[in-house]
Amino acid sequence: MSPRPGQSWNNGPVAKTRAIQALERAGIPFQVHYYHVDSADGPYGEAVAEAVGVKGNRMFKTLIASVDGRPMVGIVPVERQLSLKALAKAASGKRAHMVETRDAERLTGYVVGGISPFGRTRKLPVFLDQSALDHDTVYVSGGQRGIQLEIAPDLLVAVSSATPAAIAD
Repeated sequence: MSPRPGQSWNNGPVAKTRAIQALERAGIPFQVHYYHVDSADGPYGEAVAEAVGVKGNRMFKTLIASVDGRPMVGIVPVERQLSLKALAKAASGKRAHMVETRDAERLTGYVVGGISPFGRTRKLPVFLDQSALDHDTVYVSGGQRGIQLEIAPDLLVAVSSATPAAIAD
């Protein structure tokens, strides 16, 4: 059972995350979904998809990588992996690698597991796996663990200035 919108698992009010505030400021329609996942439930993203009740191909994870020394965002389905080679190609670069956890958190202002495409503290290039465009809506982090945002993929592209590309393996 999930908490009602506006409430956390302890029944207290949920503060609006920067991600939610960014979408509200942009006037973008979205739906908030609350969930609870224990870290022992297996791969986190897939556990979140199960907790929210959607297939893993509609639940997207937001990852931070570096292409030729430039940090950027890669958004891929939780059931797949970010292809660093494909990300480098999409970003017109040569080499890509995942950034360290502490660097991802510093670059985004979010904790890993709650990194959102919206409301980051630093503007970074964003690449969205093109499979997102196959769905009416997709799910991305709401800026903290326990919150997912359901949004139309074309609006995700518009608000995050994402470039759709084949970046998932």
